[in-house]
Amino acid sequence: MNDANDYDYIIVGAGSAGCALAARLSARPDTRVLLLEAGGKDSNPLFRLPMLMGKLFQSGIYNWHFHTEPEPNLNGRKLYWPRGKVLGGTSTINGMIYVRGGKQDYDGWAAMGNPGWSYKEVLPAFKRSEGHIQREGAFHNTQGELTVCRARGWNALLDVFCEAGKQAGYPLNDDFNGPSQLGFGRYDFTIKKGKRWSTSFAFLRPARQRSNLQVVTRALTHKVIIEESKAVGVAYEVNGQMHAARARKEVILCAGVVGSPHLLMLSGIGPEAELAQHDIPVMKALPGVGGNLQDHVDCVMAYECKQPVTLYKDLRFDKIAFSVVQGMLFGEGITTTFPYEAGAFIKTSPELANPDVQLHFMPALEKTANLYFPNPFKKTSIEAKHGFTLRVGPVNPNSKGRIRLRSSRPTDAPLIQPNYLDTDFDRKTMVNAIRATRQVIQQPAFDAYRGKEIAPGPEKQSDEDLMAWLRATAMTTFHPVGTCKMGHDDMAVVDHHLKVHGIANLRVADASIMPVISSGNTNAPAIMIGEKCAEFILAGQ
Repeated sequence: MNDANDYDYIIVGAGSAGCALAARLSARPDTRVLLLEAGGKDSNPLFRLPMLMGKLFQSGIYNWHFHTEPEPNLNGRKLYWPRGKVLGGTSTINGMIYVRGGKQDYDGWAAMGNPGWSYKEVLPAFKRSEGHIQREGAFHNTQGELTVCRARGWNALLDVFCEAGKQAGYPLNDDFNGPSQLGFGRYDFTIKKGKRWSTSFAFLRPARQRSNLQVVTRALTHKVIIEESKAVGVAYEVNGQMHAARARKEVILCAGVVGSPHLLMLSGIGPEAELAQHDIPVMKALPGVGGNLQDHVDCVMAYECKQPVTLYKDLRFDKIAFSVVQGMLFGEGITTTFPYEAGAFIKTSPELANPDVQLHFMPALEKTANLYFPNPFKKTSIEAKHGFTLRVGPVNPNSKGRIRLRSSRPTDAPLIQPNYLDTDFDRKTMVNAIRATRQVIQQPAFDAYRGKEIAPGPEKQSDEDLMAWLRATAMTTFHPVGTCKMGHDDMAVVDHHLKVHGIANLRVADASIMPVISSGNTNAPAIMIGEKCAEFILAGQ
């Protein structure tokens, strides 16, 4: 008879990758799986309404609420880094945009010495999860657990934005997950019947009906238990009480770009000098743990709108209250849409083989998207509050940072040092991106709507002025990856089967394994990584 604390597989982290992995492994009835999640259950119904994401993303609910250390290239500012602390992980609090990345991303990973990760080889893993309600064919699947749909919004400025892109010389693109990313169009979203469809709802809720899957919430994992260079279990805390669980086969870390390297270092796996600094016994010296941190930096460009056609009119307090009820009961109305529905992947130079910049377009000013509610009883000019916003940033930044230990205590958040805009390449791309975006907004399609440029502002034209503005205002697109890099070089943490170098029976499966950041939003790639890990394990690799 099995001991109650013995499992075949222990998964740490019920996020985008962890939920998919737990569902796949537990599908085998003879396989006993333990899934540990530091956060709680995803029971707050407001998080399921897409439009509320902007406001709730800023809250501490379901959120680790991390902040970076002072950023040397951003005037010493500390940036807010929300990461999901809940079943579903960041898929429970993110923007729900479903973008897989470019073919060149995965072919590049394979070319770096990671067989099995070319675009041709990861496409089946993307499709396995996907249950698209409108697309099918070579690039899509309609039968997967993860419901994906086209953008649902109806604001007229979304089409104006796309038409302006066409006038600027870019193609229209109906499917950023199809043959090419290049062009202007509307994003796909992980939304089902007007509600957020997180990995918890898609994968974990059905899988929890299985008796061979145990899910423990509010479980803070302290370390991986390692004996003779082999992972044999984990030590974790629930309600102040310590527990230990044994893994007969493997421990898999799906704790995310912050949590996975943090837990490896707490377990004695990481840069030798850093472990020694915090008196942590070295189980395996791996200098790459916590390094290779990459993220999409971006800036917020904003314009006044000359006509009252933006989302502002829909977000008046009395209207939004009705829309919340409408969304919760019937899955309809403005709260079932995400404000950044239109977007683009563009080239800042025609010589480039692939897009180097991504745009997210919103027919509202950003403070409005964070649910600044207009007061229906206050006599102000509605038109003065109308505007539109663009999030603009490079898809292939090459600045790199690091996650470091703050202390040896598992309850102390690690040091986050992204090192944004550290390279000339990133700084030049950002400036070029602003200029390319300005050209789009100056197209005739916007003539009837375009008012004054609010940010950066028409007075900021030189490279120096734009860089000064970026240092004061640039922020994260919330796509950190890379801190447990996949590969076979000296800085690699896991091999191409996601096994930690030098430690048997231990894998990492989340966005931290990316050797190079993918082109675009990173939730879909994180889910794919969970699928690939399950594929390797079930195939005995």
